[in-house]
Amino acid sequence: MTTPSKQSAPRWVDFHCHVDLYKEHAALIAECDRERVATLAVTTTPKAWPRNRELASKSAHVRIALGLHPQLVAERENELPIFERYLPDARYVGEIGLDAGPRFYRSFPAQERVFERVLRACAEQGGKILTVHSVRAVSKVLNHIEGALPPDRGRVVLHWFTGTPAEARRAVALGCYFSINGEMLRSPKHRQLVGDLPLERLLTETDGPFVQSEGHPLRPRDVVTTVAELAAARNLSPTAMGDTILQNLKQLVSA
Repeated sequence: MTTPSKQSAPRWVDFHCHVDLYKEHAALIAECDRERVATLAVTTTPKAWPRNRELASKSAHVRIALGLHPQLVAERENELPIFERYLPDARYVGEIGLDAGPRFYRSFPAQERVFERVLRACAEQGGKILTVHSVRAVSKVLNHIEGALPPDRGRVVLHWFTGTPAEARRAVALGCYFSINGEMLRSPKHRQLVGDLPLERLLTETDGPFVQSEGHPLRPRDVVTTVAELAAARNLSPTAMGDTILQNLKQLVSA
């Protein structure tokens, strides 16, 4: 996500953060640069992408992803042509995916139409890195990825993954990475799941401002806590885990 010198190299990775949903949008971008947090700023609608891109145009560490959030597909499916118009200029894509939760299940057929079209467009252009939402729909998400996005045409990072161990193994076989946040490590079940994922496929995220700590939205710099918690879950030192996450990011973006 960056072209680092020793002084400017990222120290941390937040691979999924809704930077434009913070009140101090521009200030947060500057903070990411000061703290050297390689941050993927996801968008929820294509119309948000140009302004986000403009604000981050001079950032050393913030990159903008072009998104069409599955929870907004019911009212935003008509923005898909806008998404496709911007896609050639977007290396990163997200937030996209599927959500079969009770509030959004009625739009699930539309979500699948959008997701399939997005994956095929990304495959056609090649070289995209996608951050993907899969709430209660991991198997369906993996079906679409397997059918529409060959591993040599794009890379997938599963955001806040809560699938089964079998689904995790399938995702690994498809070449997926996983971005881990602190909330995932609160549940013993999900902590065990994260503990079994391949170390070389792990990234960190905040999903701020939706994830909070002590009543305050997490910021990209707070990912340092997740690194420490993830290190404990994997019986590594925080330094070793931080170095691994940075190496994984480098591997992801250089492929």
